[in-house]
Amino acid sequence: MNNAQMQNAREFLSLLSSGSGVSGYEVSIASLVRERFIMLTDEVYSDTFGNVYALKKGKSLSCKKIMLAAHIDEIGLIVNTIDPRGFLHFTSIGGVDQRTLLSQEVLIHGRQVIPGIIGALPPHLLKNDDSDQAVKMEDLAIDVGLSPAKINEVIQVGDIITLKRETYPLLNNVMAGKSFDDRAGVVVMMVCLEELSRLQHTHDVIAVATTQEEVGVRGARTSAYTLNPDLAVAIDVTHASTPDTKGQVTIELGKGPAVAFGPNIHPAIFRHFSETAQEHRLSIQIEPIPGASRTDAWAIQVSQAGIPTGLISLPLRYMHTSVETLDMQDVLDTGKLLARFISSLPDDLEGFLCY
Repeated sequence: MNNAQMQNAREFLSLLSSGSGVSGYEVSIASLVRERFIMLTDEVYSDTFGNVYALKKGKSLSCKKIMLAAHIDEIGLIVNTIDPRGFLHFTSIGGVDQRTLLSQEVLIHGRQVIPGIIGALPPHLLKNDDSDQAVKMEDLAIDVGLSPAKINEVIQVGDIITLKRETYPLLNNVMAGKSFDDRAGVVVMMVCLEELSRLQHTHDVIAVATTQEEVGVRGARTSAYTLNPDLAVAIDVTHASTPDTKGQVTIELGKGPAVAFGPNIHPAIFRHFSETAQEHRLSIQIEPIPGASRTDAWAIQVSQAGIPTGLISLPLRYMHTSVETLDMQDVLDTGKLLARFISSLPDDLEGFLCY
């Protein structure tokens, strides 16, 4: 079962990752989520903001509402100038790491999808004092191989650009690719829903694939206001250590999800996650967040009169690049922990409703 579940999770993540869905333009990714979640839940629907909701009903007629949230948008680029020679200049949507843009393959979503490459002056032509500097975004341009006249027929200022990257398997269930932030969180929700089909759970679960997180947690804000759930958990990614983090990051790949605590997190939810992990012998890592988490959890917590909110995060290397890297076992374990957290919630959530 675990091998089949692993393969299913890998395939779904690859499907989501290779799709294009910059903040505000998530419709194609939303369709993929709807197709998958409709097989696992009682009802799937969308709102006017593009959020996708998947309802899995609990066993109690007087149950509460548990909201799960993971965002489906990705960082990207947008055409802001087309020069007379036909080169496209651009700026970013979300926090694109401009150090990684040089030589990337891209797709321009104009009147038709046009492939391109991001280029800059070769090192041979650079001045000595520029040769060891990262190229700034304003000095980069996209070459699509078309004449200026043809470009004007198919591309215009304001067209969205996404990085072109297929997922790449590494050893030991490690994968690399783009937009794992936070489509891997959507895969976690899928695993959770699969697990819940084999577990008893009292409360209704609404898994929400949120939009426009990268530009201000907007989908989480609108969906949380709409649902006004009794309890919520956001699923996102967090920085995993690499040699260049030099001790600044303590979360490790392959050692389980990071469970957050701090003012953005309800203490009873953090405590229940910790107890659930211990009971089911699932490894977790503890992540203190002293202020705003800058995730969907931040928007959900302060929606309406306030919502008890938790945050569970996947360790991820090289965030906001096209080679984000994670351990698929962490994905499965996070989904399993989330399902057991939900199934073990008491009928009366009074202990979770105040500090």
